[in-house]
Amino acid sequence: MAVFFTAALLAMTCPLMAFDLGQSTRCVPIPNQMKVCQDVGYSEMRLPNFLGHSSLESEVVPRSEDWRPLLQTGCHPQAQAFLYFAFFLVFFLFPLHTFLKHLRDSCAPVLACQGHAWPEALDCDRFPAQEDMCLSPQPKFNHFVKDLPKPACQNCPSVEDSPAMKTVLDALCQHDFAVIAKLSRRRLPMGEPEFEIEGRVEFIRQGPLLPYDTQHLLQQWLLINVRCAHALVRPGRAQLYLLTGAVQHDGSLALTRLFPRHKKDVNIAVATRKWKHHRC
Repeated sequence: MAVFFTAALLAMTCPLMAFDLGQSTRCVPIPNQMKVCQDVGYSEMRLPNFLGHSSLESEVVPRSEDWRPLLQTGCHPQAQAFLYFAFFLVFFLFPLHTFLKHLRDSCAPVLACQGHAWPEALDCDRFPAQEDMCLSPQPKFNHFVKDLPKPACQNCPSVEDSPAMKTVLDALCQHDFAVIAKLSRRRLPMGEPEFEIEGRVEFIRQGPLLPYDTQHLLQQWLLINVRCAHALVRPGRAQLYLLTGAVQHDGSLALTRLFPRHKKDVNIAVATRKWKHHRC
């Protein structure tokens, strides 16, 4: 996934500086193969676009796919809105410099997790506050996001094989939540996430997690902390884990202790049953 981030950042570096807001542009249909920009609410875009792309086939479509891994991490609820602006030249319903600052604050740590700095090309002063667009603004993006636990870049959690029953029980007592989930590492088509949470998530200790959101939350954690994910699951395999962790004061989720669950390892099963019946 880091390769995709590198390509995306390189693609952003120069065109922003070269784009002339006074140059002649034309409206063209948005191609159906731009999967990251489906359901945008518009049928046309402008070329050249804000990134300096002038060709749909050789620039716009392949470059839009470079941003898919970052969008999949969910680092900012309106990251896709920025993508629409950059590729389509649509209006924002808020000042660009303010939006870009929030985007940087949310997504720069994700890029740092991949070993990349926030690119200078995305400095808010390089974006116009207002410009004549051929597309009308539409309220497609929600500015108010419910305060839910969110994944964040972190040091890789400890992984403990064949733990003692007391070790597992202590982890269940000391952390905000504990779930059993199967982490899978697949060989998928380009642009699709390599890691995923397979099947349903079993709650041992629910804590602040929400049943409808937890699988997606853990999926985003894997995509953000991809270096940790590589150490947790071998290619083409899936591994069942007992995951324990906490939700920090800023709302970010941190996994702290992970226990691989093997069929012959009875201590995890005994500890979880004991905790469910007797708690701490």
